[in-house]
Amino acid sequence: MTLAVLASRALSGLHAHAVRVETHLGPGLPSFNVVGLPDTEVRESRERVRAAILNSGFEFPPGRITVNLSPADIPKESGRFDLPIALGLLLASGQLAAPTDGGGPDLPAPDPSLAGLVLAGELSLTGALVPVAAPLVIALSVAREAPDATLILPAGSAEQAAWVPGLGVLSARSLADVAAHVTGACRLPDAVPKAWPAAPPAPCLSDVRGQPGARRALEVAAAGGHSLLMIGPPGAGKSMLASRLPGLLPPLERSQVLEAAAVAALAGLPEALMGHPPFRSPHHSATVAALVGGGSRPRPGEISLAHHGVLFLDELPEFSRRTLEALREPLETGRVVIARALHAAQFPARFQLVAAMNPCPCGWRGHPGRACICTPDQVARYAGKISGPLLDRIDLHVALPPSDPESMGGPPGEASGPVQGRVMRCRDRQQARQGKPNAALAGAELDRHCVMDGEAQALLFKAMRRMAGSGRALHRTLRVARTIADLDGADVLGAGHVAQAVQYRRPGV
Repeated sequence: MTLAVLASRALSGLHAHAVRVETHLGPGLPSFNVVGLPDTEVRESRERVRAAILNSGFEFPPGRITVNLSPADIPKESGRFDLPIALGLLLASGQLAAPTDGGGPDLPAPDPSLAGLVLAGELSLTGALVPVAAPLVIALSVAREAPDATLILPAGSAEQAAWVPGLGVLSARSLADVAAHVTGACRLPDAVPKAWPAAPPAPCLSDVRGQPGARRALEVAAAGGHSLLMIGPPGAGKSMLASRLPGLLPPLERSQVLEAAAVAALAGLPEALMGHPPFRSPHHSATVAALVGGGSRPRPGEISLAHHGVLFLDELPEFSRRTLEALREPLETGRVVIARALHAAQFPARFQLVAAMNPCPCGWRGHPGRACICTPDQVARYAGKISGPLLDRIDLHVALPPSDPESMGGPPGEASGPVQGRVMRCRDRQQARQGKPNAALAGAELDRHCVMDGEAQALLFKAMRRMAGSGRALHRTLRVARTIADLDGADVLGAGHVAQAVQYRRPGV
C-alpha cells in the first residue's frame, strides 16, 4: 500500500469538520510535504512524526511523502493531526497490516481502510501521545454526524470525550499502542469518563433583605428566561440579586452541560460545573472582542461562555457604546458568527442578560436622604450611553428603591429552594405547551400561546400607545405576561398579568 486514508477533525467554532488525512508514499527524492491549508503547528508535525516513528521502533520510510488534509478550503490548526499522519505513514509503507481473521474473539477485526475510526492526537518525540485541546467539541461533532464511529484520543482527552453518551471512545497512550490496535495485536481500552468537577453551593436568595419587587422580577426572569435591567442607587442589592439568579434556574440537561463545557474548553477555561448554569460577569472595560469573541484564530467571548446561563453586566453605562451595541444581534439570534478571510466561526450565545446601573453618575438621583449633584446634562449623557434599540431588547426594567435599614435588620427573605421549585414547575409547563421558554416565543407562536381576554387585550394596546412602544416591545410584553400567567397557573392572559408585564416595560431612566 502506498496510499492510506484516515479520518480526523478540524475545529471551527463549536464544530469539528470532518477531515480526510490522505498519506501518499511515492518514488523520488526524500521529502515530506503537508498540504491542505495547514498552519504552522500542522507543518511542524513533520519533525514530530519523524522522531515519534523512529522512537516507537518503526522505520521512517524513504521517498517522497505527501500528506493531504482534505477538504483543502478549511484551515487546519494544532498538533491533533500528528497521530493520523504517523499512522498513515506506517500503513502506506507497509509496516502495519490489518489481520484477516480478526485476531481472536476479544480483538477487533479492523478494516484496512480504517473507515470507522476517527483519530486525533499530538505526538511527542518519544512517541507518546499528548492530550489535545477541546476534545468535547470533537466528540460532540462525531456523535452528531457519525454516531457509529469510534474515536481514538490520547489518555486525558479521551476521559472528557467519554462524557458524550452513546459514543465509542478509546484511550491511547502512544503511537505503538494505536499501531497494535490497528493490527489486531492488542485492543485499546475503552475510555473511562472523567469525574465531573464538584460545584460549590450557589448563593441563596435569603441573603437579600427587603426589595420584594426586585425579588419578584428575578423570579419572573428565571421562570421565562427573560432579560432583566435593574436601576437603583449604590447598595440597593443589584449585584446580590444578579449573582443569585443562576441558583433559581433549573439544572441544566446533559446536552446543555456538554455544550457549556465545550465552549469553556475552546476558551481555555476549566470545565463547566455539573448541572450549574454558567455565570459570567465581565468588567466594564471589556472590549468588543472580549465580549463577543474574536482573534485571528476565533475564540468565544463572554456571551458565548454564558451559554445556557447568565451574563451580568454591572455598571451598564460604563461599557463602551460599541461594546453594548454588539449585544443586539446575539440577544435576538442566540448565536455569534465571527467572519475571517478564509472561514467563519460560529459560537452559541443563548444567555440571560442581567444588567445593573445607577440612576445617574453620582448614583443618588431620587434618593430621599441624599442629594444628587449631577446636572441635567450629565444625567442625560449618562442615560444616553445605552441606546434605545438595546433597551427595547430587554424584557424587564425594574427600579430598585434605596435599601431600608429596618428591612436589613429584619428576618431573612424566602430562600432559593422554594423559588426554584416554582420556576421549575413554570418551565415544565412551558416545555409541555411549546417546547421552549417563553422568552423564545416568536411570530405565530405568540398568537397561539398568548391568548388574552378582552380586558387584557384592551389594556395592552392602550399601554403601548401611551408608552409609544414598538412592535418588539409589544411582543416582549406578551412574553412576560405569559410567564406571569404560567406562575399563576392560568391558561388565558388576564388584565392583572398584562398590567404587571406593562409595569416592567418602564425603563425608569
